[in-house]
Amino acid sequence: MALNRAFWAGRKVFLTGHTGFKGGWLGLWLRELGAEVYGYALPPASAPSLWQAANLEASIAGRFADIRDADQLCRALKDFGPELVLHLAAQPLVRESYRTPADTYTTNVMGTLNLLDAVRQCDAVRAVVVVTTDKCYDNREWVWPYREQDALGGHDPYSSSKACVELLCASYRESFLRKAGVALATARAGNVLGGGDWSPERLLPDILRAWQQRETVTLRHPHATRPWQHVLDPLKGYLLLAQALIERGDACASAWNFGPDADGISTVADIVGQLAQQWAGDARWELCPSPQPHEAELLSLDSSKARQQLGWRPSWSLSTTLTQTLAWHQAWQAADDMQQFSRAQIAAYEGETL
Repeated sequence: MALNRAFWAGRKVFLTGHTGFKGGWLGLWLRELGAEVYGYALPPASAPSLWQAANLEASIAGRFADIRDADQLCRALKDFGPELVLHLAAQPLVRESYRTPADTYTTNVMGTLNLLDAVRQCDAVRAVVVVTTDKCYDNREWVWPYREQDALGGHDPYSSSKACVELLCASYRESFLRKAGVALATARAGNVLGGGDWSPERLLPDILRAWQQRETVTLRHPHATRPWQHVLDPLKGYLLLAQALIERGDACASAWNFGPDADGISTVADIVGQLAQQWAGDARWELCPSPQPHEAELLSLDSSKARQQLGWRPSWSLSTTLTQTLAWHQAWQAADDMQQFSRAQIAAYEGETL
């Protein structure tokens, strides 16, 4: 499959989390494809943010609101009457989940429950994609990549909350949505990189902040292995999955992995080393001396299902991903038009993959 512009042109899409890093990129891409997008999210969680830097408010209609407010969410969904719902709104940070576990669970689990209940009351909706995470698996610290049928789990509250979301979606699919003709799928992606991410306690934002200020970046888990990918790679997977849900219906209503090739499976220290080679200036790092909350050491995804059934594959290598991310950051520092720059990166990505 390829992204079909005729499919997306004029199609009504309700997008939660549109003010976030992944949601902002997805909203912009949907607008580039010609979709009619309505966003629903809290105001940006960081300053600066992709939302502000790329002036996304000029392109993506919507409102600032909390998905934990069930009545307001239901009204917004019914008023817009979308055919597709893409759910990205979440508390997305592992370390934040240790500090605010209750907020993490209420946002991620009850927020998703509110959305699915709203979908049940909106006859226009035909398909829903709920984005979770690669961390929803019961991590055994083994070397094999996780497949969609592997056991769910989660040591930290964030990972556990996303495993709960997977179970919630499976229950609503079987109990309500399948009977109503609504195709519901979940999407599990790896660690995403790209321009416009200023989230606290994430690797690349931490590196760029430190090196820009000529400081030494402190690494918490330098030997941890992760599936790294440019943000546009999993977003294309979400779009292809949404397209398949409309065109094939229940046959695609299940869980899907969207992870990088073997090239993207790398340690934190390797990422820092590769980025340092492209950095013009001092690029130093050190190990954090204090004990850190638990995070998985080994993690990778088997995306064979998406490759075989959706025709999806990652496009940008890890080296290209770091180059494109750094280029975005440098353009922002130079006060370029970042919406135009972001649109150009989407066009460059499409030119290599479509």
